[in-house]
Amino acid sequence: MYETKIKKIMEDVHTKKIDVDEAVKKLKFVPFEDLGFAKIDYHRALRRGFPEVVFCQNKSVEQVVSIIKKLAVNHADVLATRASEEIFNEVKKYVKNAKYNKNSKTIIINKNKLKKKGGILVVSAGTSDINVAEEAAVVAEAMGNNVERLYDVGVAGLHRLLSSKERLSDANVIVIVAGMDGVLPSVVSGLVGKPIIAVPTSVGYGASFEGIAPLLTMLNSCSPGVVVVNIDNGFGAGYFASLINK
Repeated sequence: MYETKIKKIMEDVHTKKIDVDEAVKKLKFVPFEDLGFAKIDYHRALRRGFPEVVFCQNKSVEQVVSIIKKLAVNHADVLATRASEEIFNEVKKYVKNAKYNKNSKTIIINKNKLKKKGGILVVSAGTSDINVAEEAAVVAEAMGNNVERLYDVGVAGLHRLLSSKERLSDANVIVIVAGMDGVLPSVVSGLVGKPIIAVPTSVGYGASFEGIAPLLTMLNSCSPGVVVVNIDNGFGAGYFASLINK
């Protein structure tokens, strides 16, 4: 079905019924492959600039492997999030250049070396926030960005943050990951005039309500220039940081 549609578009270009720009516009919404349990969107890279990302949580190992194998055939870059080592070990059997990051629980396949752009700084308030921070960092790197990391600089020891003020100022965009009280994004926003993406984490004692408390703190930031993604959503933060950086 999709081959027929593509052939029709190419024929229309050849006969000059449509121009090249119109053909590209039509191709952006043509093919996906239906595996029964998943519909793989091969043209997301054409529409969005990066291929479909595989969210592995609650999928079976077999489902994830099938999706990644298909994506790897059609794209130079493949990214999977919330992946276990068991899933990675199975993927590795079929895609030899797949790499796994234990902290971020991501699988990355890069067939081409991307020219890195700009500068994104990923900051974590505490060491316990690093797994979410690493997800943001790895996603941004996979999308072709230069990424620096600044970890464990929360407000419990503000001098640690202030000693890196130049790094904060040099970044194009800053991702700040924090649990507990979640005030670090407001503090940084008061120091530098850079766009800040705040990521609340589920780290904290009972009254943090598994990330609700830092989420509300970040949403109520008194310093402008802070946007907030969902709890533990390092992927969303890294993706959005890439859009800003580019």
